[in-house]
Amino acid sequence: MELAVREARARLSELIAAAQKGERVVITKRGVPAVELVRCRPRGAIDFEKLAETLRGLGIEGDGERWPEEFDDPAFSRRVLGLDPEDG
Repeated sequence: MELAVREARARLSELIAAAQKGERVVITKRGVPAVELVRCRPRGAIDFEKLAETLRGLGIEGDGERWPEEFDDPAFSRRVLGLDPEDG
């Protein structure tokens, strides 16, 4: 979406909503792009969608780790944490 400063002033709430949804919003001054509205991300936040897209672009599938199935077992976790006595 690209529009002039005058129109942007009148539609600011709509432009903010569009930028928050990830739409590209460019505001022009005298027909020349001046600024682009982008959604803010908290500092230190990871954009997992962008990360996944980048990994796919590099031909990397999954996280490369294959965890043993027992790691998904709550009883195993309790034993590792010392919450249950070991068997036998």
